[in-house]
Amino acid sequence: MAVSVPAPTLRRVFWRGLLLQAAWNRRGMQNLGFAYAIEPALRVLYPDPALRREALRRHLATFNCHPYMAAAIVGGAIHHEEKVAAGEEPAGAPLKYKEVLQGPLAAVGDGFFWAGLRPFFGALGAVGTLLFGWPALLAAVVAYNAIQLWLRWTFFSAGYRSGDAVVERISALSLPRWAGRLRDAGAALAFAGAALLALAARASDGWGALAVSLLSFGGGWWALSRGARLMPCAYGAMLFGALAGTVLARLGGGP
Repeated sequence: MAVSVPAPTLRRVFWRGLLLQAAWNRRGMQNLGFAYAIEPALRVLYPDPALRREALRRHLATFNCHPYMAAAIVGGAIHHEEKVAAGEEPAGAPLKYKEVLQGPLAAVGDGFFWAGLRPFFGALGAVGTLLFGWPALLAAVVAYNAIQLWLRWTFFSAGYRSGDAVVERISALSLPRWAGRLRDAGAALAFAGAALLALAARASDGWGALAVSLLSFGGGWWALSRGARLMPCAYGAMLFGALAGTVLARLGGGP
């Protein structure tokens, strides 16, 4: 008789999954975190201690994925463990599922979260702080974490409900396309922050400050268009804006 993992246990697994990297190690990478996350589900599916130990042992195999995208694999592994417990799949099915998906999902997560979403909210927080003070920074941090937690739960639920079909579910979100849009928006915000820093230096020559701000924005955008990485471009533009604005202020006799 097939056994389904109850909703409270699934929620417990999800929250445990946030600690995926807490026990990162060179030998198995995220394997201990994965086993810790999925253990409550295995306890439901395998009342026999011997079978539960065997199931837990297979999840101690080497595992490494983007920590946010790994939620889909945790959910999918439970999907397959339910079938293994019901005798519908061989014991190696959950491990095969993990091996196939961890690499591609890691690449998707790196591109969307690390190169798109996080830099965008970092730039948004920086510019917001320059304009409105620390509450804007707090709002950016809260918004970023709300989005990433919602996406993690979406991935986890999709993995549990659809198993192998989670690939199509994630593809439908068009994360690479959104990553490109967020990258461009983050660049624009970062270079706008550089311009604001130039103006914030309070140069006495208003035209000089405007010129520095335009150079900060335009130079950073030009470097990005030539293939440079976003964060070095953003930091470089901000540093140039702050230093050049300060020099103008000193030359002009400003504060």
